[in-house]
Amino acid sequence: MAAEIKTTQVVTKADYKSDQVVKWCAGCGDFAILSAVQSALAESQVRKEDVVFVSGIGCSSRFPYYINTYGFHGLHGRGAAIASGVKIANPKLDVWHITGDGDSMAIGGNHFIHLVRRNIDMNVILFNNKIYGLTKGQYSPTTPRGSITKTSPDGTIENPFKPGELVMGAQGTFFARVVDTEPKRMKEVFLEASKHRGTSVVEVLQNCVIFNNRIHNEITGKDVRDDHQIHLEHGKPMIFGKEKNKGLVLRASRLEVVIIGKNGITEKDILVHDVNNPDDTTHYMLVRMTLPEYPVATGVIRFCDCTGTYDAELELQIEKAKAKPEVKSLQELIEQNSFLVE
Repeated sequence: MAAEIKTTQVVTKADYKSDQVVKWCAGCGDFAILSAVQSALAESQVRKEDVVFVSGIGCSSRFPYYINTYGFHGLHGRGAAIASGVKIANPKLDVWHITGDGDSMAIGGNHFIHLVRRNIDMNVILFNNKIYGLTKGQYSPTTPRGSITKTSPDGTIENPFKPGELVMGAQGTFFARVVDTEPKRMKEVFLEASKHRGTSVVEVLQNCVIFNNRIHNEITGKDVRDDHQIHLEHGKPMIFGKEKNKGLVLRASRLEVVIIGKNGITEKDILVHDVNNPDDTTHYMLVRMTLPEYPVATGVIRFCDCTGTYDAELELQIEKAKAKPEVKSLQELIEQNSFLVE
């Protein structure tokens, strides 16, 4: 977040609570995400008046009503375009785009990849429950192949998107993944996203209790989460497992899961996570990891302030144009281009 929008006033989580009735299903993971965002904003101490939430269509996109900031509820898949316009029009604003796997990966897919490619300084929270929840259970672009849904009674025959792959492919500079059952970690990741200069994309593995209940249970279940998740932290070795005896190494340009203490493997052999590496090769491999061969990577996977932001560079162009105008008045413009009106 830009330093100029900080404030000396104390902002609390309660300041971000809306007076609207939250109309999500009981037990929905969206409640935990909302709470974590409110906590992160309070801790960041940004002026509430400088925060804007923009959404498209879907259960997640009700978010602007439920948080006490400026907000805009857009059309299906168009939230990224609207949020981009808000940020470019007023670069000092702290802009957050709320979207779902259907909203961003299907009808909004083109806007999503170009937002990331342009590296506009804003934050995207992508609620991924791998289903269309608001429209009652159709399969989405992230639904696992073979899933039985209302629009795939014989099982989906499409290969699903991994949002992290799209971010890496669009030259993304920040990508993180969190689960909705860990609100403290969510808050920490949202704070990291807010510090990044550029497009920050946080994928939240979120549960839809009505139409896709327990879809992430292989990752979030208490009996399996230690072995099926690896929570990455910058500067720390990539170790996971209930006994903290599993890790990742790089062999022949490929990640491999190893057991510490077996076959001569020590902790020194384990890869150390570097979120800031401009080369995104390892980051790309980490976002692609899936069960059962690999644990699913969570935490901040990529955080690279390695390129300029679209909004900042556009502002520079505007200032240069203002400093040396070729045309100083509307009358002069008309006279120089009189052939246009003849």
